[in-house]
Amino acid sequence: MSMTVPGSEIFRSRPIDPEQFRRQLPTSLQVHDVTLEQIDELDPLTYEVVRHRLWSVTDEMGEALKRMSGSPIVIDANDFDFAISDELGQEVQVGLYNTMLVGAVDLAIYWTLQHREVREGDMFLCNDPWVGGGLHQSDVIVFQPIFHEGQLFGWTSALCHEPDLGGVGLGSFSVDAQDVFSESVPTPPVRVVRNFELQEDIADLWVRRSRVPLLVGLDLRAKIGASNVGRERLLAVIDQYGADTVKAVMKRMMADAEGRLRAKLNSLPEGTWHATGYQDQSGTGDRGLHKITVAMTNSGGHLSFDFTGTDPQAGVVNCTYAGMRGGVMLALLPILASDIPWSAGGLMRCFDLISEEGTLNNATFPAAVARGPIGPAWLTGSLVAECLSQMLDQSLTLGVDVQAACCGTHDVALVAGLDTRGEQPSPFINIMMEVMAGGYGGRPDVDGMDSGGLACIPMGRIPDVEMIEFLYPLLSLWRREEPDTGGPGRHRGGVSGSTAVIPHGSELPFGIVQASSGKAVSQNNGLSGGYPGNSARSFIARRAGVAASFASGKVPMRLEELGEEMELQQCYENTGMGPDDVYFVQWQGGGGYGDPLNRETDAVARDYREGRITSDGAAFHYGVVFGDDSNVDVDATREQRERIRRRRQERSSHPGEAAVLDVTGGRRLNDNLIEVAVDGSRVVACSACGRQLADEHSSTLDVARYEGPSTDAGPQITSTAENYVDMPVVFRQLCCPGCWTALYSVVVPADHPEHATDVSSLLAGR
Repeated sequence: MSMTVPGSEIFRSRPIDPEQFRRQLPTSLQVHDVTLEQIDELDPLTYEVVRHRLWSVTDEMGEALKRMSGSPIVIDANDFDFAISDELGQEVQVGLYNTMLVGAVDLAIYWTLQHREVREGDMFLCNDPWVGGGLHQSDVIVFQPIFHEGQLFGWTSALCHEPDLGGVGLGSFSVDAQDVFSESVPTPPVRVVRNFELQEDIADLWVRRSRVPLLVGLDLRAKIGASNVGRERLLAVIDQYGADTVKAVMKRMMADAEGRLRAKLNSLPEGTWHATGYQDQSGTGDRGLHKITVAMTNSGGHLSFDFTGTDPQAGVVNCTYAGMRGGVMLALLPILASDIPWSAGGLMRCFDLISEEGTLNNATFPAAVARGPIGPAWLTGSLVAECLSQMLDQSLTLGVDVQAACCGTHDVALVAGLDTRGEQPSPFINIMMEVMAGGYGGRPDVDGMDSGGLACIPMGRIPDVEMIEFLYPLLSLWRREEPDTGGPGRHRGGVSGSTAVIPHGSELPFGIVQASSGKAVSQNNGLSGGYPGNSARSFIARRAGVAASFASGKVPMRLEELGEEMELQQCYENTGMGPDDVYFVQWQGGGGYGDPLNRETDAVARDYREGRITSDGAAFHYGVVFGDDSNVDVDATREQRERIRRRRQERSSHPGEAAVLDVTGGRRLNDNLIEVAVDGSRVVACSACGRQLADEHSSTLDVARYEGPSTDAGPQITSTAENYVDMPVVFRQLCCPGCWTALYSVVVPADHPEHATDVSSLLAGR
């Protein structure tokens, strides 16, 4: 019996060394492995056939999980994932669902190999985020060892988010928690299946903790079933091709993924890039900002992510090491590995993590971590994506993978109560998954996807509204995309949406738990002068009179039609709603890419016709004016764009004079900046007007600077930061002093570090 708290001490900073880890395994555990010669001798056809068979096995596991689960989180939102791993737990093939979970699955297997006896016919259940498998206690993994002829051959795993596993708060989330003891109990790996038989006592113990035990019990069996499907299919592949061949393919898959990623990194500039972001508030009553910062270094085909300087763990906005690692994978998989098979065990060999323990994204026990994946881990991923995009923007071939921030972190709302529509009242908990329809960030050559989803769940989707109304005593007044929510830019960010719901079929009050961010400080920043997307917001309209409106034949479709008792909701709230109240939430869109004044007027007109922007938004950000016929007024647009440039000039600081250079043939640094050679020296200039902004001896760019109220960013910033935090928050814009092109446009705390003007990062690797 261990008297110490289980933790991730075996994988603190650098990736697992497979050979060293293998030597630490018990001598009684026989493992199946292959030699380098066997891997090298694989013929290409066999390799591709078996590789695709393994891929199809994971797809079958996912389908089995969805068919057996009764939870809308799994069935409708696709918030789950699964994997096939080798004998040491290295992930050979993962699913295309919740990519953050990829960063934690192998950690649980590593821990189990060190702390549990591993036997054929057993399965382990775990929801301890300090061990791994998931990023908070609501992420529950079931994983099993696969034996062949008495040797440990590999592992299959299936995991998903559970709607409730006990604790003080509804849905196992307490916005008042100061430590993990107010949340769901973290359970280190325990045998839930022994000798191929479900352990009923463990299953009963597990579901007893939940407010919705039937759903949790069904999900448990769904994960066991999905893992069994993986085992049966994997053994069938072994029977057909032989254990040595299949294992050689598994090892080659990871090696190929590693080699392809390292080759890509070697083709990119070497250097260090920085990003810093914030979480608004840390729980009920807090009015502070909580910082995560990262320095990403690319050197020798290897990445290092240094989070030194991140704020100490606080309130509920923490995640463990597994969450930090999952956040890195959230960004790395779609941005750097979009054209590489997701053999995560190989990809994770290409980076290491540096982090102080006891911080927001490397929290130590017993920190509250229920918001782990949808707060600090997600923000970690957004910051890593920002660093990767800065690096990729300097590449002519890989710059197409640059993407501004997607929709910030997940805006969580749980509505719970008693459903009285049946013969017997029954408890319900609805995690509102509409916010899955966030806007994607803009790219150098294309707009972000409208309501495109969440960056971490490529296969994610929102539940069907009729199904939600069937399952829960709720009625949706609307669910729609909202104009002016995508970050303005030469290529704009994808727009987001809003929904308004009321109790329906129950006269009892409901409880609401809310957890969000991005209300005071943007988490959906743009790139290269692109503006952030909209800020999140939520209200409860008290005594809205919806029933009376229905009786008169009218369905309210706007906030203004819901009465005057609008309660602005903080980032973290534990409140409720009565039978005549309306809950409204608007989530975040994606950030823009490039100065919006450089957007084609035809694209702005198309957005206006299709309801993605308003006429006010078009004039404010894009300088596009429409005539009475809703067509672009060319003369008025030219004047408006010049007026915006004059406004930028009048309100900004004015650097001294500088040379105007011929930038023909220069090297692209990003959408607005170019590197040229002048008398043998490397110089940074504006690519639009040629004004010199720095040389290789400068530390920062010589640019015009403006700081003003956060609402100066435009109509997408729907509320002043003072409503949420006490620290001063500003709209900061940096412009070229020659042509007044926007180089950097963000909503940040007044003391935010100015990474964007760092010349060493811009001239990295040359």
